[in-house]
Amino acid sequence: MQAGSFPTYARPASRPYVAQKARYSAIDGRTTWHAGYTLSQKHRKKIEEAFGWAKTVGGVAQTMYRGVERVRSRFILTMAANNLARLPRLLTA
Repeated sequence: MQAGSFPTYARPASRPYVAQKARYSAIDGRTTWHAGYTLSQKHRKKIEEAFGWAKTVGGVAQTMYRGVERVRSRFILTMAANNLARLPRLLTA
């Protein structure tokens, strides 16, 4: 293998998990033209919505518990509440 060449087996099968800015973005058309990029952005939005809700409404941004188990329990409870809050929208769709 030549020095400086990128081996094809080391290339990831998926597209980068970064968003493109409207202006002056480091992500150019070589990345964004793939259908996988658009799909990745849709999935990312769904995931980020849940974590954003947990931080703003669920109170997970700054925990008041000590210990991994208590924080984990609070997080699970918060995400369960998020699922219950989303349930009416999911049932109508």
